[in-house]
Amino acid sequence: MATTVHAFSVKTPNGEEMSLESYKGRPMIIVNTATKCGLARQFKELEDLHQAYQNQGLAVLGFPCNQFMNQEPVADKDMTDSCEINFGVTFPLFAKIKVNGENAHPLYKHLKSEQKGLLSSEIKWNFTKFLIDPKGQVVKRYSPQTSPKKIEKDILALLSIS
Repeated sequence: MATTVHAFSVKTPNGEEMSLESYKGRPMIIVNTATKCGLARQFKELEDLHQAYQNQGLAVLGFPCNQFMNQEPVADKDMTDSCEINFGVTFPLFAKIKVNGENAHPLYKHLKSEQKGLLSSEIKWNFTKFLIDPKGQVVKRYSPQTSPKKIEKDILALLSIS
């Protein structure tokens, strides 16, 4: 079983495999996203964090998911374009994944096993955020309602140790 996030590979929107090992030494925010979600305004706050701290090493990684009320119904390429056009997103977005159930992506199985939610380990909704340290360890989990701005102090703490 994987011990760090760096052990996983994910697919880019065009279907290429990419190892998360390329983010070794960098703190990360991993978030499941959906363009049609009422919380989609968080794209802007996530982008603000990306712009403010990417030069210091922060990586914001978006994982579109259509498991919550069909809020990410479009194809990967269309979803990426939509995020760029409608939300100004420049941080990496990956191919759509499942975050719950037996077909959940192995990365999300790992994230949930490392940081359980309030009542269970399952992802409750879009925009559940995980903070990962530079060594690939899952540090903290934030609810969908937690504004990305509110996790900035935790990000700064990780940036100061990396």
